[in-house]
Amino acid sequence: MRGQLYIIAAPSGAGKTSLVKALHEHLTGIAVSVSHTTRAARPGEEEGLHYHFVDHAHFERMVAEGEFLEHARVFDNFYGTAKSSVEVNLAAGQDVILEIDWQGAQQVRAAFPEALGIFILPPAREVLESRLRGRGQDDDQIIARRMRDASTEMQHYAEFDFLVINDVFEEALRELACIFRANRSRRERSAVRHTRLIKDLLA
Repeated sequence: MRGQLYIIAAPSGAGKTSLVKALHEHLTGIAVSVSHTTRAARPGEEEGLHYHFVDHAHFERMVAEGEFLEHARVFDNFYGTAKSSVEVNLAAGQDVILEIDWQGAQQVRAAFPEALGIFILPPAREVLESRLRGRGQDDDQIIARRMRDASTEMQHYAEFDFLVINDVFEEALRELACIFRANRSRRERSAVRHTRLIKDLLA
């Protein structure tokens, strides 16, 4: 049985990465796609774990050779999801999570109409700005730019299938896990997973 492809998007600072990391630790059978990016690694980020860090020439070569499922420019850098790793994990029955923005989500839906989208929102603009400042990585000018871009990003929430408000982290994590569990229990997926049991019960 093929896995399910999930698109999870959120404005910067909404807690998407932390929620996905916790979900991955909480549920089995999930693979988180590692994107390629041209931006520099932040403190604590590791090659191949958080991102595949490449230069612009390498990224452009991958685009030209059609290696990306989706790619987009975010701020002054490029991000992209390689087709190969997604296909391998889906074929192995793993649910695959893509942490991408709304532009990438539109590209993925064109190739995978069956993909499910989850959008994560902060409980308030003030909370979002506070979280961005709490990182201690950006100056006021960059924070202001991220807030403007967050407004644009959040306008696309209605293009997604599920909406999770990340106010209390534990509650948002539970909601996220419920989406995955409920989808795994859909008749068409559950019936494949329990084929032998159903056959025995109906004999």
